[in-house]
Amino acid sequence: MAEEKTRVDFNAPKSFIERADSVVEILDVSRTRLLIEALEDELEALANDEAFRRRLGDAYYDGRVDYDTVETILGHEEALRMKLLRESIDRTPPEPRFEDDVPSDDAFYDGDVPEWTDSASSESPEDESHV
Repeated sequence: MAEEKTRVDFNAPKSFIERADSVVEILDVSRTRLLIEALEDELEALANDEAFRRRLGDAYYDGRVDYDTVETILGHEEALRMKLLRESIDRTPPEPRFEDDVPSDDAFYDGDVPEWTDSASSESPEDESHV
């Protein structure tokens, strides 16, 4: 099945078109084919560029770009990863709820509250002489 085509018309500097025309003569391809292949290469490079991917992700998470756009640029698998991450970010984490008040340290530790000590200060002077 042939892919649907869209006509694109744009203005470019004359020197650019002259360069393109010189290249198409050498390669024996149409100007359209050259421009499509160059654009495909650029889009592929952008899809693999970390800075661009970060910007695309930011736009997607902010709602400026939809899922279909991400899928078109990055492909189904990468777009699905971003969708799953976005859904996990959008979720409000549950807040822990206690039926009673928070227990005191004495009650929590059953009366024996451990104290933190600095391991270096617990060494004896004898240990330091062997270092």
